[in-house]
Amino acid sequence: MLHDPSHITPIPVDEEIVLDENDKDALRRLGEEYAAYGERDSASGKDALWRGLNDLKSKRPMVWINEIPWHEMDVDEELTPRCSHPWAKELETSLRRTIYQAKHMPGDMIVSPFIECPKVFHSTDFGIVEKVETAVTDKDSEIYSRHFEIQIKDPEDIEKIRMPQITYLEAATERRYATMLELYRDIAEVRLVGQTHIWYTPWDFLIRWWGISEALMDLVVRPDMVHEAYERMVDAWMTELDQLDEQNLLSLDANNTRVGSGGYGYASGLPGPGYDPGHVHPHNMWGCSNAQIFSSVSPAMHWEFAIEHDLRWLARFGLTYYGCCEPLDKKMDIVSRIPNLRKVSVSPWCDSKEAVRAIEGRYVMSRKPSPAIFVPQPFDIDAAERQLREFLDPAKEAGGHTEIIMKDISTVVKKPEHLWAWEKMAMRVAEDYAV
Repeated sequence: MLHDPSHITPIPVDEEIVLDENDKDALRRLGEEYAAYGERDSASGKDALWRGLNDLKSKRPMVWINEIPWHEMDVDEELTPRCSHPWAKELETSLRRTIYQAKHMPGDMIVSPFIECPKVFHSTDFGIVEKVETAVTDKDSEIYSRHFEIQIKDPEDIEKIRMPQITYLEAATERRYATMLELYRDIAEVRLVGQTHIWYTPWDFLIRWWGISEALMDLVVRPDMVHEAYERMVDAWMTELDQLDEQNLLSLDANNTRVGSGGYGYASGLPGPGYDPGHVHPHNMWGCSNAQIFSSVSPAMHWEFAIEHDLRWLARFGLTYYGCCEPLDKKMDIVSRIPNLRKVSVSPWCDSKEAVRAIEGRYVMSRKPSPAIFVPQPFDIDAAERQLREFLDPAKEAGGHTEIIMKDISTVVKKPEHLWAWEKMAMRVAEDYAV
């Protein structure tokens, strides 16, 4: 995801990176540990299992955890930063979190056999920023309640949504790349990586500027205005994608990159025929979309005010993923009209049996168990296992292909060991359903 609708992204600083010995030592030690996990996972064969899943030739359900409440996870200061330089601290945090997950709750996670150096570029975003009142119960958590001030009230307000401009910051990229090459020259390969999977979600933005109740009412009261605003959002994302393509800033995601709201993107069909390793295009990648706010909207309106518009975006990609938190068990007739659809989100709010029946083994079922299981104390691991089996039983009977994605974890009540236990249980259960 390139954007955060809460603010305009500042231009990254382009300045010489000077690290003290403490920062260098910390980053190198983490790099060594990271590389060891990368070597382990390269020999694990899990990439073939993920590829089989996404090729609809699965051997067993795949398991992965993301959207973790990191502020509750620290054990023995494993996640406590040691670096002082801002750039070093950012890299350190990424490495520490990857290592932590690989150690405590890997599931079918795959650590790359190289360390990524992201290309540095800047987007001017969409020209409009949310205005919001917040209510916070945990100052360390990224999850809190928000009340949005309405900014799109009339048709002329749609012009507030601007077309973004992408600028590649080559000098800043080279500085970071050179620094990482020096740090890890005898530890691991450093690989330049551009924009991989793009989290495309126009409705998640619009409701923050329009208002939730107001936007849903306008599907009926002012449908032409809704169509115009949504088309402008699609135009904005398409404009940005065109620039990323033209400036050769895209990178493959048919690997251990998260696609949509699900798991990894390994797939035999990507990057596809005629692929040029020197220039990745959208058709070499996964596309995705969702309309989470449409959970209670009819299939006909979901199609008219979301998916039908999204087809312009989704048609540009080799494979597509659809959905997030919205239940789609009663909407597969419209979802299946998406070109190159391969994965469908099956949220906790779906009827499990209905979802399995509607998907019929045609697509990967990206099953999201409810993370609320971690709230009641004491933690009931048996209830968590029943939750998985209640979905996997009908899925196996129907010949379905499933990934189990534990996500949206707002809290584990400051007991990270419960998430570790869930991972071990989920892996054991997944093996029970192997074919």
